Amino acid sequence: MVRRAASIGGRVGLGLLVTACAAVAVGQAGAAQSAPSVSLDAQALVRRAVQHRMEEAKTHKPMRYVLHVKDERHDTTKEIVETKDGDVARLIARDEKPLSTEEQQAEMGRLDYLVAHPEMQEHRKKSEEQDQARVDKLMGMLPDALVYAVEGTEACGAAECYRLSFAPKPGWSPPNTEADLLRGVAGEVWIDTKQERLVRLDSRFIEDVSLWGGILAKVNKGGTASLVQTDVGGGDWELTGLKVSMTGKALLVKRLDFQIVEEAKGFAVVPVMGYREGIELLKKDRLVP
Repeated sequence: MVRRAASIGGRVGLGLLVTACAAVAVGQAGAAQSAPSVSLDAQALVRRAVQHRMEEAKTHKPMRYVLHVKDERHDTTKEIVETKDGDVARLIARDEKPLSTEEQQAEMGRLDYLVAHPEMQEHRKKSEEQDQARVDKLMGMLPDALVYAVEGTEACGAAECYRLSFAPKPGWSPPNTEADLLRGVAGEVWIDTKQERLVRLDSRFIEDVSLWGGILAKVNKGGTASLVQTDVGGGDWELTGLKVSMTGKALLVKRLDFQIVEEAKGFAVVPVMGYREGIELLKKDRLVP
């Protein structure tokens, strides 16, 4: 999901996503909260959870899944295949309605064009890799940029989670302009007590934040981001839910209104393949989650 952040609004949304630790809950049960039975170092717990995420990324298996995205302008559903050359996607619905015959033909034509122009996929892969590197850097800052406190334990679906609150760390100096986002967010994060994986997070801007000195963007106080991450099998955790709502200004004057809801489902492991093979897979059959 990180790889779709291309515009100024998208980059700010990416920062919110990273602030939310790229993970949210498997589900929230109504069980009563309780104080943790042992004394925990909250900062160390978050550091281990971030490290576990980094380690798993190295052994991630390529997946095929369905992604529904609704923002202020579009409502689309796509099938995604992860390949060694980057992700490839096939549009299958607009406004939650199947494509017409003409739209399906146009989509097949787009995929055929992509097969014939490898430079387009190479550019996309490079962009994905750059975004992922930014995510990794920002995630590595989370244990130091924010102050965490263990508030108790509660049920997270069938598991049990520590619930932690977090707020900006006084005196922390961002090492780059993108990290400025971390100075203005607070919220709560849930971490699985056994696997020590980040499984849910709700974050909000508690003050206005200027990015790149306020030249490129300013995010208004009150913006929110909520995320859900799920173990889709074999210990492979995937971001399955994302909701971001924020306003501000871009390029000093342009109003920024970033509203997005995403849901990913139907995850299935696929063999390692190139992007052309991924496209042929998308064209050949349909994944029904």
